[in-house]
Amino acid sequence: MVSLSAKPLTLEDFLQQPETQPASEFIEGEIIQKPTPQGKHSRLQLKLGSFINEMLEPSQLGMAFTELRCTFAGYAIVPDISVIPWDRIPVDEDGTIQNLISFCPDWMIEILSPDQNPMKLVKKILIGLDHGCQMGWIVAPEERVVFVCPAGQQPTVHEDPQEVIPAPAFAQGIQLTIATLFGWMQVQADESRKPNAG
Repeated sequence: MVSLSAKPLTLEDFLQQPETQPASEFIEGEIIQKPTPQGKHSRLQLKLGSFINEMLEPSQLGMAFTELRCTFAGYAIVPDISVIPWDRIPVDEDGTIQNLISFCPDWMIEILSPDQNPMKLVKKILIGLDHGCQMGWIVAPEERVVFVCPAGQQPTVHEDPQEVIPAPAFAQGIQLTIATLFGWMQVQADESRKPNAG
C-alpha cells in the first residue's frame, strides 16, 4: 500500500477526492492506495468471489463483492472481497443494490500481494472486527496459507491442503479446502499449445 497523504483528513474530505485506480482507502486519517493486483492475487480474487456467490446466492444466504467501498465510523475501506448476508444487503426502491455501503461487511477477505505489508491487512481486519465484521481472512498465495480471524476468538492459521477453511456462521455451507483455493492459481498445460520439439 502506498501512503498518499500524511496530513490528517476527515472522512468527508476523503470522499470528496477523485477516485483512484487502484482504489484508495481512508484509515485513521490517512489515505492509502491499494497495490495493483498481480497474477495470483487477481486470479484468486475472481475465483473466490465467484465461488462464494455460487454457494450463497441460490439460497439467498449472502453475496460477495469485489473492491466494494464500505464507509463506517470514520473509515473508508475497500476489501478485496466483501461478503454480506442477504438480509443486510441495502437495496433501492426498485430492488437493486444501493451504491453506498455505510457499514462494515460481515466477512472481509484480503489477499496478500507481493511486497505488501501484511500488518496493514491485519490492522484493516481488526478495524472490521471492531465494527461488526464476523470474520476476516488473509490469504497468502506465495505461502499457501490462510489466516482466519473470527470475531471474539483467537486467529488461526490454515495450511494443510485437505483442511476446510472456517467460514462465518451465515456461510457455513461453504466447504473450501486449502488445496482447492490455491489450486485455482494453477494453469493447466494444454498439449496442443506446446511448441513442436521436432
